[in-house]
Amino acid sequence: MPPAIKAEGLVKKYGDVVALDGMDLTVPQGTVFGLLGPNGAGKTTTVRILTTLLRPDAGHATVAGFDVVANARRLRAHIGASGQYSAVDDHLTGAENLEMVGRLYHLGVKRSKERARELLERFDLTEAADRPVQGYSGGMRRRLDLAGALVAAPPVLFLDEPTTGLDPRARTSLWETISELVADGTTVLLTTQYMEEADRLADRIAVVDHGRVIALGTANELKDRIGGGRIELAVTDAADLAAAQRALAPLAAGDLRTDATTLQMTIPVADGVASLTTALGRLAAERITVRDAGLRRPTLDDVFLALTGHDAKEPTK
Repeated sequence: MPPAIKAEGLVKKYGDVVALDGMDLTVPQGTVFGLLGPNGAGKTTTVRILTTLLRPDAGHATVAGFDVVANARRLRAHIGASGQYSAVDDHLTGAENLEMVGRLYHLGVKRSKERARELLERFDLTEAADRPVQGYSGGMRRRLDLAGALVAAPPVLFLDEPTTGLDPRARTSLWETISELVADGTTVLLTTQYMEEADRLADRIAVVDHGRVIALGTANELKDRIGGGRIELAVTDAADLAAAQRALAPLAAGDLRTDATTLQMTIPVADGVASLTTALGRLAAERITVRDAGLRRPTLDDVFLALTGHDAKEPTK
């Protein structure tokens, strides 16, 4: 089966600023593909090219079998997009917003109304269907915006940081909706700064920095790249923190971090459980009382920091 999205060597410059520097992507059909990176990494520029809103300066891309430059007009009928900010009209009702999108897709008046009601029900917005959108909550607006991207039932959906600004409950609800869409066969390209979001939704993840892919794989494959794990522990007495650091420094496979306020320590280790057993033994021998201890797998935050040298929410410079 041909990929839903294929991009090779995409380059985009704004004057002296290189937004994309040879972006390569292959997204299988019926999957969620995550683009993970900070602001300025090139995620949104990539989405704009793939949705025909920008022309690349170099490179080539196809979406749903259509060239994003040569077949841009035909491609637009086969994609949906939801950006970082809801593209809805505050003065129209929820139903009117969706009907308008249907008319723009040339579905006709009758089918536009039918499709609007179908989506309002799917996104649990039926009770608010005839209310002006200016009275909707943030979560409701995001659901309506996503519904608008689905009016034409596109096989490929682009979501550019779709849960930005949502509270945890609304974010979880939107994640469930995205999972349902993919289960029905939709291909989703998702850009995000939220590590938990990529971990939860994406079948494969491309870590993006400075306009190019610097790592690619499943969440577990990316975590395995940096190996080991980390011991997180807390001592009960501030006077023991320095002694614990001296005792455990030989076990560290990287920088050992301490927090004098919380009396916590983080020790990256190479051999997991064996290191935790050794660490607790050394602390017991030093008569240091441990309040809490555990072994943690690397997170996508750890992966990003290891690959780029900076936090995922720190803008690319």
